[in-house]
Amino acid sequence: MLSSHCLNDDPWHKFPFTGFVAMISAVFTLIVDSITTSVFSRSGREEPHADVASAETPDQEIGRPQAHASHGHGLNLSDDKELGTSNLQLLRYRVIAIVLELGIVVHSIVIGLSVGATNNTCTIKGLIAALCFHQMFEGMGLGGCILQARYGWVKKAVMAFFFAITTPFGVVLGMAVSKTYKENSPSSLITVGLLNASSGGLLIYMSLVDLLAADFMGQKMQQSIKLQMKSYAAVLLGAGGMAVLAKWT
Repeated sequence: MLSSHCLNDDPWHKFPFTGFVAMISAVFTLIVDSITTSVFSRSGREEPHADVASAETPDQEIGRPQAHASHGHGLNLSDDKELGTSNLQLLRYRVIAIVLELGIVVHSIVIGLSVGATNNTCTIKGLIAALCFHQMFEGMGLGGCILQARYGWVKKAVMAFFFAITTPFGVVLGMAVSKTYKENSPSSLITVGLLNASSGGLLIYMSLVDLLAADFMGQKMQQSIKLQMKSYAAVLLGAGGMAVLAKWT
């Protein structure tokens, strides 16, 4: 869209805005990811210490020998460290789920808008096929992240609801503005193109850094070369399928 012939040569054909916007979006997602994780970590850092500090053993309370008390204190420190690591990992899962939900919501609205505003029957068929295929796997990925985040059923329902409603909302919005919305107008091309590029950069960062890298560098994956080979084949197969779908539509 940003390289369409309907746009002026200056500046849209003299600079690769699509890649630039995607890169800026990925860097901005990194900033949000890092700051959000830091804020969540600081807010939850005192809770494990408070729980461990209050869980004194009876031996410590009645003043048993120093060696036994030191042994119990060492166990408490070890439990405290494991609890802190577990809490930090849970916070990472929750940040990933929130940021991924945000990127998918924006992307889904843009896709729905394109489907609703399109008047070409042939284009609509391709878009619906791509939409079903694309949303199914996005939903599977987001669902896995939500489960890892261990949210309560209310938050799970809210996140699932927003994922399910954003694309139909975009379709309805596209149908509402279809009379005034022109796909090849410069304003439409620039707006939708920038939104697609920014959401693309966000999803590229999330897929590579927070999903694929986290899985492939995890302990379970690193212990099995066979599992890694199967996973690499699955990733390449999925990427190839999406590339073919993009070419077809």
